Amino acid sequence: MIKLVLTDMDGTFLNNRGDFNRNLYNDVKKIMREKDVFFAPVTGKQCERVEELFGDDVNDLWILGDSATRIKHNGEFVYESLLGNKLGLEIIQLLEEISLEHTIIACTKEAAVVKQDISQEEAAIVRGSYAQVRQVADFKEITDDFVKITIHDPSLNCFETREKLAPFFESAYIVASEAAWIDIADANVHKGTTVEQLQRMLNVSPEETIAFGDGYNDIELMNRATYSFAVRNAVQELKDTANFITRSNEEDAVMRTIIQLLALQESTKVTE
Repeated sequence: MIKLVLTDMDGTFLNNRGDFNRNLYNDVKKIMREKDVFFAPVTGKQCERVEELFGDDVNDLWILGDSATRIKHNGEFVYESLLGNKLGLEIIQLLEEISLEHTIIACTKEAAVVKQDISQEEAAIVRGSYAQVRQVADFKEITDDFVKITIHDPSLNCFETREKLAPFFESAYIVASEAAWIDIADANVHKGTTVEQLQRMLNVSPEETIAFGDGYNDIELMNRATYSFAVRNAVQELKDTANFITRSNEEDAVMRTIIQLLALQESTKVTE
């Protein structure tokens, strides 16, 4: 019996315009409530940005945001794992030495921090994933620990950049989800480990879990669900890892698959 649905957002649940079919989601929400199924976005987006996207529906969600370094439910953070300030600043220093062409997004518990000289184009991309954004002249102004550090590179050099971060491979989790994006979190903290935390909280097993993804950073996510689905537009490595392939993100794949699978499941609600 399915008790938990996990989904990546960009390229998976969201269409290429960064939105989703809200009428269809109303149907999905209804059937998940009838079947007592938990729904959890698992995403690089800031938790507050996910709240913006879902609006009034947010209270039903378990949000694994900020590259799954935090879990938020009903407005409260119930789990987080932080990257120490000293280590984070050392990583940022190396990133700036590697290139000044990519955008560094240094996320603390309060905001996503970017440099003051960020271009309008890059600022718009940042705003697509982060609701709370702050600008600084120098990242050394940050004194808090980091939720994560993200790099957006319009030149698509992230796989090469990740290799240059090898000195930190043991002290931090570093993944290039695609050529344009790198996520950096505390060591051994990724979608798989945080989903495991959530499954313990909810007393849900991998055999009772569905997961959807599209990128390299979703590989660990697939390993936490017996019903693991790569969307058709996913990278080949994820398709090789997932147990099933479904439609593309442009075809509302996640929601249509949820409806099809849960339609086969008896409701746990008692009707009078």
